[in-house]
Amino acid sequence: MDLQLKGKRVLVTGGSRGIGLTIGLAFAREGASPILVAREQANLDKAEAAFASAGLPKPEAVLMDMSVSGSSEALGAQVGEIDILVNNAGAIPGGDIQDVNEARWRQAWELKVFGYINMTRVFLPRMEARGSGVICNIIGLAGAMPRADYICGSTGNAALMAFTNAIGGDSLKKGVRVFGINPAPTRSDRMQGLLEQQAAKLLGDAQRWSELTGRFPLGRLAEPSEIAELAMFCSSPLCGYLSGSVINVEGGQMFATASK
Repeated sequence: MDLQLKGKRVLVTGGSRGIGLTIGLAFAREGASPILVAREQANLDKAEAAFASAGLPKPEAVLMDMSVSGSSEALGAQVGEIDILVNNAGAIPGGDIQDVNEARWRQAWELKVFGYINMTRVFLPRMEARGSGVICNIIGLAGAMPRADYICGSTGNAALMAFTNAIGGDSLKKGVRVFGINPAPTRSDRMQGLLEQQAAKLLGDAQRWSELTGRFPLGRLAEPSEIAELAMFCSSPLCGYLSGSVINVEGGQMFATASK
């Protein structure tokens, strides 16, 4: 299937590892030109090595901390015009309202919540001016299934869902699609760390984290490729009627919970 993505410039924040890197690799395999943004050079170097190992052209890489005020504007000036924006950068800590103090809460939202908003603020007007473009927000299932033990992430994700709904419902007037994806817990070093934190509280042993995946209907974490392929398809012209929606990739978790 030709997704009609050849030559498209795709900017991916948090693009050096996990879901972001997998999204960049997926677009590159379709002939697009990914631009990977990350705040650690060592991770960008590893991402470039992953492209080389896959036999793909070296991606454009930008070292930028998206939690810093003014970074979105600086990034916009550096990369110029893009066809697709994938907002993915974010690492919100686990814990209940007493575990996450105000400073840590604000720090997490600067990167993810305000990061997504500010990137949209920079790139949406450019896309609207030329009458085409796509913005894909990788959000998180906790926005649709809020949890007290992930209160900072649940609240931030819910805000980004509303943001995506509102922007995507209006942007079509000027030819731009905006949509979101809520991944279920997805295999990554960060997710393992969050599960270890939960296992320490619930089971008294962080090393038993893998037992917690047994509660999912599929008995496993989602794979980054399962999120990346969906993001790529939904960003393609083949999915041209999609905007404003947030897709829950939850492996039956929402329905399993509701049926209890």
